[in-house]
Amino acid sequence: MLAAWHGLHSQGQCPSSFLTCRVLCNAEEIILALFSPSQFDPENTGYISTEKFRNLLQRHGSELDPHKLEVLLALADNNSDGKICYQDFVNLMSNKRSNSFRQAILQGNRRLCSKALLEESGLSLSQRLIRHVAYETLPREIDRKWYYDSYTCCPPPWFMIAITIVEVAFFLYNGVALDRFVLQVTHPLYLKNSLLYHPQLRAQAWRYLTYIFMHAGIEHLGLNVALQLLVGVPLEMVHGAARIGFVYIAGVVAGSLAVSVADMTAPVVGSSGGVYALISAHLANIVMNWSGMKCQFKLLRMALALICMSFEFGRAVWLRFHPSAYPPCPHPSFVAHLGGVLVGITLGVVILRNYEQRLQDQSLWWIFIFIYVVFVLFAIFWNVFAYNLLDLKLPPPP
Repeated sequence: MLAAWHGLHSQGQCPSSFLTCRVLCNAEEIILALFSPSQFDPENTGYISTEKFRNLLQRHGSELDPHKLEVLLALADNNSDGKICYQDFVNLMSNKRSNSFRQAILQGNRRLCSKALLEESGLSLSQRLIRHVAYETLPREIDRKWYYDSYTCCPPPWFMIAITIVEVAFFLYNGVALDRFVLQVTHPLYLKNSLLYHPQLRAQAWRYLTYIFMHAGIEHLGLNVALQLLVGVPLEMVHGAARIGFVYIAGVVAGSLAVSVADMTAPVVGSSGGVYALISAHLANIVMNWSGMKCQFKLLRMALALICMSFEFGRAVWLRFHPSAYPPCPHPSFVAHLGGVLVGITLGVVILRNYEQRLQDQSLWWIFIFIYVVFVLFAIFWNVFAYNLLDLKLPPPP
């Protein structure tokens, strides 16, 4: 109904007759209906008077969600030119925020006068969880309140959970098939699996992605699963499966391509490329917005995350240079971790930096996408031509 109402407004028609034919569903639609274009924007300029806007909020604000009312009041106070874009108001009532609306809020001088979301009491368990996630991932109070009011858990964070389940299932299957769960990679039949990346089989393009379902052992799988659930699920709850899935998959592909360029004779297993992309993006976002992040013990938690990452990376380096159980093929490479980190601090930071802002409106997004595409194309040509030109002695195919 809001879309139809706004369509009538954009055509210069008064929707009063339309509104009388429909039953308004909630207080937000009532507030929106009160902003009749014929009353507040008779010249159809697309703007409404700040004074009239504030007066209407004072009369009917009790019918709105308190957090949304606070955003509207901040919008009114932050506009020094005496008018407010009507589309910004419609977007807010429709749970959308344009860039102009975002800038009006973030660049304004008004401080939010009500108490912080963290100080609100009497919340249910699910509400406390949502509030906790907001403080873990978002650096601005206005964004935290917006997320808290709009999150519905529909859809749930399915991507990270689904990926984790599939990884565990493949590990258990391989463990039963090989009769080994610790350091599976040392089993002579391990490389015969059609999912892992092997330099001799680099023409099989699916291996650049499916290697994430193979792990060196339960120690490798356990740390990756723990990290991607603890970090990835809250990030997906806030930013959605599409954004988080993109960062994860981009880190995975960059990891295998980085190995094919920098460690050309080694195979690749594990989801560390995707996991490191998520974690490095999250940590970089915390560092860049240090004063705004209100998560508890953030310095200690960052230190623990870095220690876990360093431990897992050190394990990968040790394994890579450990004498192979199936010479002349070496153990899996650790370079995929570095590829994931590079994706996280470039594409990942841009995606996590601004909550709900469209990526296509960010110049850095296009710059990093261009760099990523150039790297992928370079790696493809490298795989096609460099191996023959360098006359490398690759390990035999499994």
